[in-house]
Amino acid sequence: MKGGGTTSWTTTSVRRSGYKAVVDGVGGRRRREEDMVEIRKAKREESLLKKRREALPLPHSPPPSAAVSLDQNLISRIWSDKKELLIEATTQIRTLLCGEMFNVHVEEVIQAGLVPRFVEFLTWDDFPQLQFEAAWALTNIASGTSENTEVVIDHGAVAILVRLLSSPYDGVREQVVWALGNISGDSPRCRDIVLGHGALPSLLLQLNNGDKLSMLVNAAWTLSNLCRGKPQPPYDQVSAALPALAQLIRLDDKELLAYTCWALVYISDGSNEKIQAVIEANVCGRLIGLSVHRSPSVATPALRTIGIVVTGNDSQTQYIIDLQALPCLLNLLRGPYNKTIRKEACWVVSNITAGCQSQIQAVFDADICPALVNLLRNSEFDVKYEAAWAICNAIAGGSYKQILFLVKQDCIKPLCDILTSSDTQLVMLCLESLEKILKVGEACYTRHAEGVYQCTQTNVNPHAQIIEDAEGLEKIESLQSHENSDIYEMAVKILETYWLEEEEGEEEDKGRQDMVYFPVENFANMPTPSCTLGEMHCGP
Repeated sequence: MKGGGTTSWTTTSVRRSGYKAVVDGVGGRRRREEDMVEIRKAKREESLLKKRREALPLPHSPPPSAAVSLDQNLISRIWSDKKELLIEATTQIRTLLCGEMFNVHVEEVIQAGLVPRFVEFLTWDDFPQLQFEAAWALTNIASGTSENTEVVIDHGAVAILVRLLSSPYDGVREQVVWALGNISGDSPRCRDIVLGHGALPSLLLQLNNGDKLSMLVNAAWTLSNLCRGKPQPPYDQVSAALPALAQLIRLDDKELLAYTCWALVYISDGSNEKIQAVIEANVCGRLIGLSVHRSPSVATPALRTIGIVVTGNDSQTQYIIDLQALPCLLNLLRGPYNKTIRKEACWVVSNITAGCQSQIQAVFDADICPALVNLLRNSEFDVKYEAAWAICNAIAGGSYKQILFLVKQDCIKPLCDILTSSDTQLVMLCLESLEKILKVGEACYTRHAEGVYQCTQTNVNPHAQIIEDAEGLEKIESLQSHENSDIYEMAVKILETYWLEEEEGEEEDKGRQDMVYFPVENFANMPTPSCTLGEMHCGP
């Protein structure tokens, strides 16, 4: 039928075979796609990777003269043997690297061969002011292109910077933390170089022993860069940061919380063992609270971490449910939040509805379904995509009773509307869900006094009728010519099964008498399976 036009189908709801009690479907928990996890690809989050320190007046820095370019006189003073000339020249060059002409000046500094001189200044332990200014200059050089960062690495700066994490001077240590953050934020290779020089244990000391907010913020940011990237860093190294992160997340500074939550995103992303380590760090309750933070920069990574936890096994998902995450998620779905937050919230719900039937029921009981259906109807595509997964996962794994509940929530029309989408994965997902809804619809809603449901093979499938009324039949018919073979084959299967045009009057009388009975205890009152934590018995 592909490429050969569409076939017209009547509304006769006659199936060739009896009702199948086992309703199959696909779905399942989904980790974030690569391009969603990598914050490098999100322009709004680029500041997490590298930061250039602006020129600020500091009590220990002499005021620089108004240098506007890197002239030969300034360069020559960098090689002076007089301390006052060295500090003045270094400060002036550092100031140039903080200005609007950064891209020009950083190339001038590199071409003038000043990077190895700044690295040398890092070793002058008896001149902490010069160490500070040199570290600042290197920080800003490393904030440039990957080539700029490589120059800093190639001149041996990393090992000396790591050593200076033990400097007795707070300002030097803080600036060194910043420099290492820029280097590790450039690429996984640079990150691994910093880790390979043993930076993490010394960095954690800054977090555990520090009480200055600016140091905590910079250290948390550098830590997040050490944890991020693909391929992931060695887990046995970065997992050592969990106790420090568990302390940082209790604080209230917005910037600090954002970096802390991103670090937790990166550490938790992966196996169920990684997820369990985050659970055992006792941070999930706080993350749920932060998911409704007024700042999206905090709420987004907090919600992302929760979403990763519920991609784990059913026990791990249940842990999040038991922490009362669902009311928070409902608030995010209903409230005036931005697209990113609503999309993330739908994704979290989709991974909960991919669980066992008691977890699906928990979502229903939290009154989340109306919000999902509303988003499926009225939101931007990215949000619709995740809302569709949340609903379709519930259909795939839900009991008959739960699917009937979703039908009563008016989920059919928005699912039909998605069939015109250009996203083939989403179209296939909705087709599979509609097929299962149609299977359940074969069981009529009439309950007899003797305690059975009955389904006659000649009765109109009520769900098929709803699909027709929602113009879904026309959309399914049009999919017979879809270029994707899986989609057109599924469309044909649905049409042949539920809208098969039989010869008029064929076996009409026999059909009226054929009844398929469903005991109440196996259908209407089908118990909702619960998750037995530890044994992982979920679903039938």
